[in-house]
Amino acid sequence: MKIYTKTGDKGITSLLGGKRIPKSDLRIDAYGTIDELNSYMGLLRDQEVNEKRSELLKEIQDRLFTIGADLATVPGKEKVKKPDLHDEDIELLENEMDKMEALLPPLTAFILPGGNQSVSFCHLARTVCRRAERIVVELASYEHVSELVIQYLNRLSDFLFVLGRSMSQELGADEVTWKPRI
Repeated sequence: MKIYTKTGDKGITSLLGGKRIPKSDLRIDAYGTIDELNSYMGLLRDQEVNEKRSELLKEIQDRLFTIGADLATVPGKEKVKKPDLHDEDIELLENEMDKMEALLPPLTAFILPGGNQSVSFCHLARTVCRRAERIVVELASYEHVSELVIQYLNRLSDFLFVLGRSMSQELGADEVTWKPRI
């Protein structure tokens, strides 16, 4: 089987369930941004500082594929076989954040992204996650989107913020706080 099908050469693609839509459709933008986020998650997983979190980050990547499949499915096509997101997936993120935060100093100011290249990758993933969330929320104003998808993306961006702080601490990188000009 060849990787190219030529069926999208005119800017149209298929959703799971068979419906053909323009590649510029908001639904395509939503799951394309999830794919972009998943690539950043892979970059994070590849960082040496995250070696002990590799399985957790892989689990998150698996859930992002689940979300992508959900968003790539024609709304209302219940018979399409695809994985599902569960409340436990959100709870996992919350539990992991709680563990990391217990080891971090209290947050007293906004933090500027950076301090170490690996941490910067985490902040890039966080901002792509926020963009994905905004696109999915917009899509949900037009078509059905699972509430769990929106909740997961919201929690994941929080997780990525805490992960960035945790990585900074583990790497001995300075957390540079924002000092606004007043």
